[in-house]
Amino acid sequence: MIKTINGATFRKMIVAGAGLLEQNKKYVDSLNVFPVPDGDTGTNMFLTMKSAVNEVSKCITSEMSALSEAFAKGALKGARGNSGVITSQIFKGFCSEVGKVSEITTKVFAKAMQEGANIAYKAVTKPKEGTILTVIRVMAENAVNVAKKCDDFEVFLKKVLETGEEILRQTPEMLPVLKKAGVVDAGGRGIIVIFTGFYKLLIGEEDFELVFDDEKKVQSVDDVIADINNLGDIQFGYCTEYMIINMKKKTTEADIDKLREKLMELGDSVICIGDLNLVKVHVHSNEPNKALGYALELGEIYNIKIENMLEQNRELKKKANVLEETKEIGMVAVAPGNGLADIFKDLSVDQIIVGGQTMNPSAEDIAAAADKVPARNVFVFPNNKNIILAAEQANDLTNKNLIIIPTRSIPEGISASIAFNPDASVQENKEAMTDAIKGVKSGSVTYAVRDTHVDGFDLSVGEIIGLDDKAILAKGKLVAETTEKLVEKLISEDTMNITLFYGEDIREEEAVALCEKLAGKYPECEVTVAFGGQPVYYYLVSLE
Repeated sequence: MIKTINGATFRKMIVAGAGLLEQNKKYVDSLNVFPVPDGDTGTNMFLTMKSAVNEVSKCITSEMSALSEAFAKGALKGARGNSGVITSQIFKGFCSEVGKVSEITTKVFAKAMQEGANIAYKAVTKPKEGTILTVIRVMAENAVNVAKKCDDFEVFLKKVLETGEEILRQTPEMLPVLKKAGVVDAGGRGIIVIFTGFYKLLIGEEDFELVFDDEKKVQSVDDVIADINNLGDIQFGYCTEYMIINMKKKTTEADIDKLREKLMELGDSVICIGDLNLVKVHVHSNEPNKALGYALELGEIYNIKIENMLEQNRELKKKANVLEETKEIGMVAVAPGNGLADIFKDLSVDQIIVGGQTMNPSAEDIAAAADKVPARNVFVFPNNKNIILAAEQANDLTNKNLIIIPTRSIPEGISASIAFNPDASVQENKEAMTDAIKGVKSGSVTYAVRDTHVDGFDLSVGEIIGLDDKAILAKGKLVAETTEKLVEKLISEDTMNITLFYGEDIREEEAVALCEKLAGKYPECEVTVAFGGQPVYYYLVSLE
């Protein structure tokens, strides 16, 4: 019977939840409503949890408060797409409760789940039932009721997960779009997978070692400077490292444990590992003399290194002054292809984030891009409805004033960029950009990745489909044919301009031929074509 969870176990649970999600992320991805090759809910949720695990792994102590802070911070930094952002908010609320205790009981766990659901609902402007929000809310409500009568985590979590599975099966009845596609909510499945990982760890299935084979990004000097600026004043001024050798006869293993406890009271970033032959110590504190004095009680100290981090901090801040803001307003845009990136650069966008439908950037990615813009006020164009929430969360990760223009497509982002006036105020530009995107109709052409029936169409694997941001509007066997059908569905008597951005799988001559055909079909419109270079999508279509 497991009645409480300590910090060490909680750390393992976080890794287990992420590990099980990694194993199942492709399945969660496959639950994407539209049968297009960019279903990324599982991937986004995993990358969010991966970031959380990375942050937790840096946490030296196993105190619940520190682990909770690291878990919440890491999830926020890595949040990608709507599903990732909502996941980060669930665990932000969850950690705000478990961080208050030294050990978690079923009642604390239930209260944490409930707070996680509350915070997640608040993060979404218009919450929809039948989504991950519903699943976590119902699981939390059940958890509170079960915890009143049950203090055994094995029984408690099993019942909570059973409730999660039951409400997940009901999501297609709440969202017609799920029912049409014949799937349950992907985010709901993802959050259940994470909590299942927690449960499996607790009942003894500990084969969840999480190995990341991607290389860690090497920080540039600019990255370090940005980190220093965000951290502000440091709490502990001296980094102290040494080894203890030639232990005194009276020294025991228990004395090494006591040394570790004393160092943790003295500062942070504590490492105290070894045995009676050799102990290695690292600690950040304001009293390096005490750190050395404690060691002398056990044996001889060797390889002493003390660095003044206060002076290092000052020097880095001097270098950071080179990055002073040089203008009032800047711009950041998300673009999935080289051609589209070049278009945004030509429109004076300062920073381009490579990403989009197939690779949603995280809140941290967006904040990092904004930090590189030499301006206090930075407009952000997400250019995808699944990136808007992450962009909004980026405000918590930067000192810049981010103004998020909720562009749902590349054409909207381009229109917003064109509307920018460097001589106008922030508010005037915001109003102009917001007005500009209202007059844009956007479409895209890709292919079906599974057999299904959705939006009135019977689709087969590999069939070409054309869609706007809400529904599938056309299908066909050929790309050009389907694109023409899509334009026919989107065009209105007010349309004056049609622009085709062709992707990496389309030859220029093909795009030009289609452009000429559309120009002949719609002589009252100006039809143009441009290289976008985007993956997966043959064409992105703009009508204004």
